[in-house]
Amino acid sequence: QVQLVESGGGLVQPGGSLRLSCVVFGIDSRLQTMQWYRLAPGKQRDWGGVISPSGNTFYADSVKGRFTITRDNANNIVYLQMNDLKPEDTAVYYCKATPNEAWGRGTQVSVSS
Repeated sequence: QVQLVESGGGLVQPGGSLRLSCVVFGIDSRLQTMQWYRLAPGKQRDWGGVISPSGNTFYADSVKGRFTITRDNANNIVYLQMNDLKPEDTAVYYCKATPNEAWGRGTQVSVSS
C-alpha cells in the first residue's frame, strides 16, 4: 500500500553534506505536502522543514540556510539537501506526507569527527 522510504543517511564529518531522499509508493505525491522531521537521542521529535505541492518551502531556524528541500514530482521523490552539517544534526530523519499522513521508517544521519 502507501509507503515512504527514506535513504541517503550515513556518517559524515562536521561541515560535510548529505542528500536524503524520500520515495513515495502507492500514491501520487504531487498533491501531498511533504515534511521532514528528525528524532535525536534523548530529545523530542523536531520539525525541520516543509515543501508544498507547488514547491514553496519553509524551514526551522535550526536548519535554515543549511538545508534545502526539493521535490521531483515526476518520480515521487522529495529530497533534503543538508550542507554544513553539525554534530547537533545527528538524528534519525523521517519524511511525512500530508494529507495522507504517511510516515517513512527513517534514515540515520550521524555527524562526528
